Amino acid sequence: MIKYVLKRLGLSLIVLFGVSVIIYFLVRLMPTNYLETKFSSQIQQGTITMEQLDDFKKRYGLYMPEAFIDVELSGESLGDVTFSKDTKEQKYEDVTDKVISYTEFYAGTYQGKSNKQMTLVLTDKGDYTLYEDEDMTKVAASGSFTVTSDGQVSMGDSIGKIDFTYRQAGLGDKFGAVMSGYFSWLGNMLKGDLGDSFLYQKPVSTVIAEHMWISFIISLVALVFQFAIAIPMGITSATHQYSFRDYSVTVITMIGISLPSFFFAALLIKLFSNLLGWFPASGLVSGGSAAEGFAHILDMAHHLVLPMVVLVVLSIGGLMRYTRTNMLEVLNSDYIRTARAKGLSEKSVIYRHAFRNTMIPLMTLLAGILPSLFGGAMITEEVFSIDGIGRLAYKALQQGDVPFIMGYNMFLAVLTVIGTLFSDLMYAVVDPRVKLSK
Repeated sequence: MIKYVLKRLGLSLIVLFGVSVIIYFLVRLMPTNYLETKFSSQIQQGTITMEQLDDFKKRYGLYMPEAFIDVELSGESLGDVTFSKDTKEQKYEDVTDKVISYTEFYAGTYQGKSNKQMTLVLTDKGDYTLYEDEDMTKVAASGSFTVTSDGQVSMGDSIGKIDFTYRQAGLGDKFGAVMSGYFSWLGNMLKGDLGDSFLYQKPVSTVIAEHMWISFIISLVALVFQFAIAIPMGITSATHQYSFRDYSVTVITMIGISLPSFFFAALLIKLFSNLLGWFPASGLVSGGSAAEGFAHILDMAHHLVLPMVVLVVLSIGGLMRYTRTNMLEVLNSDYIRTARAKGLSEKSVIYRHAFRNTMIPLMTLLAGILPSLFGGAMITEEVFSIDGIGRLAYKALQQGDVPFIMGYNMFLAVLTVIGTLFSDLMYAVVDPRVKLSK
């Protein structure tokens, strides 16, 4: 048993790794200028610089280099060291067109590319500082540099000869940026850092933790009603096959399956909120309500009646048909005919022998139940203005909140893998013939 669980956990990690790759590359397919457009007003106002936006992209693996300035430094004291920095704000044409000087163009922070992980910092005032490490804590040399009209740089004899080369980013550079960005995002995620949502101005993990319980309570109650209604309906439909009861149940459930959630929700709001005034149309609590304790719970329950009706009615159809199909298959089995031949009552045959075997295929549904409990009902929560995790994900998708979208999808992926593992374990509970030993 334990060996099987460990094996399944190992396979789950491989699946999650594959899912993370898919999520990351789907986000990478977004337009390259999307975030520039998103933060255009902040950039114009000066509250966000292009360097900060690039750092933001690098954190989530969305940065794509366009060009590089390579620096080759050679001297007796330092040996040969190569530095590089990518440049996006300034183009090489700006130098040739005399828009900026070479000094301004070369200014920036260069990271060492050789075994010596040194850092070179140049300012647009003509000063340089050479650090012995990437963290810029130990200074190896400092001073001033001069640049001629043709771009030749001189730092004096103390540091040695220096050459600057401008080049466009190649396919290898871009592929390296993609892979580096992915592993950077993956590393942060494994440490529990899903990033900060720029829509909700909080860590993504905090937003998910605060709002998933609202969706969980709604979905859990709806799930209980769903099973309590759908399974008995499926059983009675199967035991009275082709009868008026079977056709009536089938028609009702098919109507539920066919109705779009937003249409059905709007229909209920129109009828029970606007016309009859029986239930609130939106929110979790009444506006301005100061109720506490049991009165607060009753107020929330009153607001959640219509959302739960939507979730239950639109969900029972599939589960009922699934139960009916499995029950019909079981009722035609040889051991059911044997049980009836022994003189057992019809109730005993159906609920003691047939129903338990019907539960085996139903365990497959458990794989999708866990993400549905915590993942929220996106459209239903949006229609009824309930701030569950589903509605927040919908808003984040509309606003292009990249950190939240990536974190939310990985959250659902983890829940799906856990649900699949739980589904496998439940097979052994409902069917003693299943042995989880391999």
